[in-house]
Amino acid sequence: MPVPASEASIRPSLLRDTVHDRLRDAIVDGTLAPGEVVRDTELASWLGVSRTPVREALLRLGETGLVRAAPGRSTVVAEIDLGEVRAAHAVVASMHRLAVAEAVTRLTPADLGRMREANDRFARAIDDRDTDAALAADDDFHAVAVDVSANRALATVLDQFSPVVRRLERRRFASLAGAESVTLHDRLVAACEAGDVDAAAEVAFRTWQNLAALIPEPPSGTEPDTEPDTDAPTTQQQETP
Repeated sequence: MPVPASEASIRPSLLRDTVHDRLRDAIVDGTLAPGEVVRDTELASWLGVSRTPVREALLRLGETGLVRAAPGRSTVVAEIDLGEVRAAHAVVASMHRLAVAEAVTRLTPADLGRMREANDRFARAIDDRDTDAALAADDDFHAVAVDVSANRALATVLDQFSPVVRRLERRRFASLAGAESVTLHDRLVAACEAGDVDAAAEVAFRTWQNLAALIPEPPSGTEPDTEPDTDAPTTQQQETP
């Protein structure tokens, strides 16, 4: 049987993902600020789409923790929760270490070239103090190992938790920390080229672990919040006016 020419079964999925990614990026870069009420009708108008993919995107963002909603209440962009950031950061760092460990023996000279090129762009962006370009180049650099590892479960976990870390990373981006990352990236490429799995995995972990310094510690003498979170995301998205 020939493959049908119609793309009707593909377009909705692509639209859902595009809407989700646009809203996620708007939250991460601060276009949609913490505490801001978000209404599906307004977001749909802004993006030029129907309300259905917006509602689906808000549900996914609620699972990630980037928005919060409760029955009968408005959906809002979540405030940055340092406890959640710490937990997400630990997961992200471990996943990148695993990605590199699984990718080292599969990396081709072309893959290593992609990593070097991305790190060159990263270094230039750090020198220019261009945060957006630096973050994009850093993403491209680390994506090589994630792609080559071909570990779908790992990629799914990173897709869920990386935006939580990125919100704080953008706010507290430091050129000094970025400059150190350039050196660590070079060391990572060298370890990968040498086929040293353990060394490469450790450098990858250290690269991400260094971001822990960007997460503020709670004020001394404060107790962890043990009260239930009444604003936790729900699986039922409420229609907003």
